[in-house]
Amino acid sequence: MKYYLIAGEASGDLHASNLMKAIKNIDKEAEFRFFGGDLMSEAGGVRVKHYRELAYMGFIPVLMHLRTIFNNMTLCKKDIVSWEPDALILVDYPGFNMSVAKYIHCNTNIPVYYYISPKIWAWKEYRIKNIKRDIDELFSILPFEIDFFEKKHNYRINYVGNPCVDAVNTYLKENVTTKEEFATHNNLGKKPIVALLAGSRKQEITANLPLMLEAMHSFPDYQPVIAGAPGIDKEFYAPYIDNGAKILFGKTYGLLNNAHAALVTSGTATLETALFNVPQVVCYAMPMAKIYSWLKKHFLKVKFVSLVNLITNRESVRELIAADMTIDNLKAELAGILPVDSEKRVAILNEYSHMKDILGKPGASVRTAEKIVSLLKNT
Repeated sequence: MKYYLIAGEASGDLHASNLMKAIKNIDKEAEFRFFGGDLMSEAGGVRVKHYRELAYMGFIPVLMHLRTIFNNMTLCKKDIVSWEPDALILVDYPGFNMSVAKYIHCNTNIPVYYYISPKIWAWKEYRIKNIKRDIDELFSILPFEIDFFEKKHNYRINYVGNPCVDAVNTYLKENVTTKEEFATHNNLGKKPIVALLAGSRKQEITANLPLMLEAMHSFPDYQPVIAGAPGIDKEFYAPYIDNGAKILFGKTYGLLNNAHAALVTSGTATLETALFNVPQVVCYAMPMAKIYSWLKKHFLKVKFVSLVNLITNRESVRELIAADMTIDNLKAELAGILPVDSEKRVAILNEYSHMKDILGKPGASVRTAEKIVSLLKNT
């Protein structure tokens, strides 16, 4: 059968590639065509556009690239119709994907499956009507979404587990290098590592990384190591690494697996950091903090922004968001989690165990693939 997938960022590329591999294990004749990244290309099929050509964040960048965004969307819609896949599989990236879903639903008979559901529980809850209208099957990776969709909105979904559990579990099985070997291989020092995950987009990195690095100056017994974002050139990081900080590209899981602690910009990375049992501080600086405070009061429907806290439904890790993201706050939080036997560090690790129990066992990609192939065979 033929499968068309759309993933608009690095995490979507990872999870879509694993889903593609799982589908191929069930459907030996599977063909893929997609908007995605390098990992999806490695899984096989034809890439139409790289996600780097799609990802714009913030009002001004989006406004400046409106023509490109609309051209890509038009190309995508036409390409799907022309290729006539047996299924369209959307992976996260709701701004783009929901528009494509509407078009395909209205103009074709191609079933639309959504893997990693839009986070309308945080804001834009009105999109539930579009989901009910345009999405044939929704595959959720967050357990609290079951109550939101099924009880609150009477829309049945498929909770399949979380693909980050799969990805981290696979990495840990396949990589057994020691901390000393990792440091030597990557030309790092002997000091304990504090991983800096400052986001996947330039705007996030510019806002967060300088504050992270400045806070680290107060902890000379630790070495800051930056996780370079996929799709962003090393030259972009040049202003931030001339103070001795190292940067690693394509080795985020290796970095987390060998880190003593981490400063993490909110997103999937907060969950991945927790799965590696690395105590963290969630960081999200933004230029207009007062606007965020207003949005949180009037539009945001959730108490937390990090996936760890959303899953446990309590502040398992500290969030420094907007006006709270200051050098002094960062220093205070780091001072609390760096000592090996500190109360705060031990508490975070206990919360991680609770979170893992809630998420369940690995197998999200396989369960999703089995359901999709079964649906298509029985249509």
